[in-house]
Amino acid sequence: MNDPVPQDFTYSFPAIRGVQAGREYYVTMCPMEYIPRLFSFPEADLPPELRAQRVINKGRIPAMTRYILDNLKTYVFSSLTASIDGKVVFTPLGEDPVGRKLGTLSVPMNAMILINDGQHRRAAIERALEDNPRLKYESISVVFFVDSGLARSQQMFADLNRYAIRPTKSLGILYDHRDPMARLAHDLSQEVPVFREMTEKAKSTISNRSRKLFTLSSIYQASKRLLHKRDGEPVKDEEKKLVVRFWTEVARHIPDWQDAVDRKVSPCELRRDYVHAHGVALQALAIAGSALIATHRKNWAIKLATLRKVDWSRSNARVWEGRALIGGRLNKAENNVTLTANVLKSLLGLPLSPSEMNLESLYAKAGRSRKDV
Repeated sequence: MNDPVPQDFTYSFPAIRGVQAGREYYVTMCPMEYIPRLFSFPEADLPPELRAQRVINKGRIPAMTRYILDNLKTYVFSSLTASIDGKVVFTPLGEDPVGRKLGTLSVPMNAMILINDGQHRRAAIERALEDNPRLKYESISVVFFVDSGLARSQQMFADLNRYAIRPTKSLGILYDHRDPMARLAHDLSQEVPVFREMTEKAKSTISNRSRKLFTLSSIYQASKRLLHKRDGEPVKDEEKKLVVRFWTEVARHIPDWQDAVDRKVSPCELRRDYVHAHGVALQALAIAGSALIATHRKNWAIKLATLRKVDWSRSNARVWEGRALIGGRLNKAENNVTLTANVLKSLLGLPLSPSEMNLESLYAKAGRSRKDV
């Protein structure tokens, strides 16, 4: 049987000492190579009440690992937060006010160190180290708390996640300089005249009082559909020109959009009364537009004039109920987007794909069922 590691065998880290809620904590820079061996995961077979963390979601790890490896010059990971179940020693550099806060943190090698926040970052670092060992020369900041039991660690996990809120999709797109489609969406909001003053870039929903008509996230998703782009796929200059022209031409044939720009009608009224003032319409226009461009490469812009025949009124329940509307309310579920696009494709004289035809059959059956009730 192996003897336990003596207490005087320690890991030593340069650290800054601080105080929160009357308790000391320590901030240190930990070399990447030590991250996998320092931090342990909670046992997956333990009941939740005996763990201090959620069970790791392994499906998140590959994408996070690729993020590191694909962005070795620019990746950013926030601090890990961990609890130490063991007696730590902090040796200050001096006795002056600054010296008492700076020093060396010694952690027993046999101490249990559990991550309170950042377990997926830890797993991604371990995986990335396997593919690129040179990452071991880099570091990540770690905030260490001295553990005072399972209840304290569980409370820390709850507190650290209590006010964590993901940024809106629109804001994430606005600030994303790596994703080519995010950059394209931002450029479209500047270059397509109807989008220029009417795009909400910080929120993914539009309030009733807002003067905006589109969200950046809707423009992003619709343009991605138009080009059939996968995540991270580059956008060519000619593709960007095509998308700018497409949305500019579409706007010419939906006069209400220009009326909103000219303040002849409020965006609030359009959202209340028309399907075309919602994201489901942008997605549907992109699906129909993609098929139109593929079928009529030379004269697709001319054929878009047919859009002027569309009665976009929400009161036109005969067309939109069960498609863009469910019980009179807008619905942007995938099937509803496709059914809305089917109307536009049929109007433009475009054939439906087998999956679209199947969805139409289901829609027709559901319509007959509603009549029988």
